[in-house]
Amino acid sequence: MLDVILPGAATRTCSGTSRRDFLRVGGLGAVALPTLLKAEADAAPVARARAKSVVLVYLGGGLSHHDTFDLKPEAPDDIRGKYRSIPSSVPGLQVGEKLPRMARVMDKIALVRSGAHNNDHHETATNWVLSGRFGTPFGDWPAIGAVVAHEAGFSGTLPPYVSVPRNPSFTWELGKSAFLGGRYESFKAGDPNQANYQVQDLTTNGIAADRAGRRESLLSAVDGLARRVEGNDQIATYDEFHARAREMVLSPQARRAFAIDHEPEKLRDRYGRNTAGQSMLLARRLVESGVRFVTVNYGGWDHHGRIFEGLDRKLPEFDAAVSALVEDMHDRGTFQDTLLVVMGEFGRTPKINKDAGRDHWGQAASLLFAGAGVKPGFVLGRTDKHGAFTTQRPVAPADVAYTILDAMGVDPHKHLHTPDGRPVEILDAGEPVRELFA
Repeated sequence: MLDVILPGAATRTCSGTSRRDFLRVGGLGAVALPTLLKAEADAAPVARARAKSVVLVYLGGGLSHHDTFDLKPEAPDDIRGKYRSIPSSVPGLQVGEKLPRMARVMDKIALVRSGAHNNDHHETATNWVLSGRFGTPFGDWPAIGAVVAHEAGFSGTLPPYVSVPRNPSFTWELGKSAFLGGRYESFKAGDPNQANYQVQDLTTNGIAADRAGRRESLLSAVDGLARRVEGNDQIATYDEFHARAREMVLSPQARRAFAIDHEPEKLRDRYGRNTAGQSMLLARRLVESGVRFVTVNYGGWDHHGRIFEGLDRKLPEFDAAVSALVEDMHDRGTFQDTLLVVMGEFGRTPKINKDAGRDHWGQAASLLFAGAGVKPGFVLGRTDKHGAFTTQRPVAPADVAYTILDAMGVDPHKHLHTPDGRPVEILDAGEPVRELFA
């Protein structure tokens, strides 16, 4: 996908900074897809993999662990909050009362209560947890999904790395491929909750011959530009990748994978008729069709003020969507080959602030894992009596990234190369969270 950055304000985050507008050319078909397809030729073979695919549900803004998976009922009022604990399907494990459906599926999930790092800045922390390496807010290191795309390559005609609806964004797009280049960026699937949802350029219906000809001419012109900017080694095989891009545009496999309207209405209702629910349902379809890494971008958790009003709206949606995804993947056997990870960039402060909200807090967070050999009903880690600091088995961003890469059979210590030929280790820290696996 070709993005042309334009000036101008759009949405703003708690920091007051603006997201810049951009012009996006194409969906499938222009510069990004033909170059993205070169990943297949460069990919190394996968070994020792527990998983064939990953679904990462990314809770942008930072889920409040105090009000969901790590309640502190004995803490003072200004820490405890208003929600009571309810029992789950795991003996002795309680969750927040706004998560009754999640409570019933906790015996299929591993809960980590000790996610921890020391950064409270949205963009910096997001790039850190999505890549496993600490850097600037602008994304110095490739996201885990981009690394998986680089190493695992393609399955059929579908791209290896898809984001639904798009990559996380606060002031700019986060979790990108960094020095790996555009061929390993995620394919942005759009919002599957839209009426008559279709992925741009995955249908030829209704395209007149002259319009198709104009599209082909535009693609040829853009391809010509791409040829000039590609390295010589890539020019030699560029026609192959262009042919693959064309194949994907016309592929029944690709159209079927994104055809969420083929799902039973009752199941779509179970996930929730909203962007989050339908995105998770689409993610399940995509990994079953061969996509290696799907990021579900599920933001809106940055509750600095009136947090309980916000959570009263958000948590029932989360409860329905995530529990449906867990049950659906479990019932269909998708978990056998798929690792599910649910996390944000940090947790929220123990103490409720003057605006009845909770602020950014990198010192503690709750994460969920399931599938691909993860021990169901397992709880790892602990925080102190106020949920402020991890007191048992801290799990750092590098540990999460290491665990995901290792599960996919990717060596986290492998060296990738920057465009100038400099070798860079995928991860410079971390270890797998071995306790999670049976």
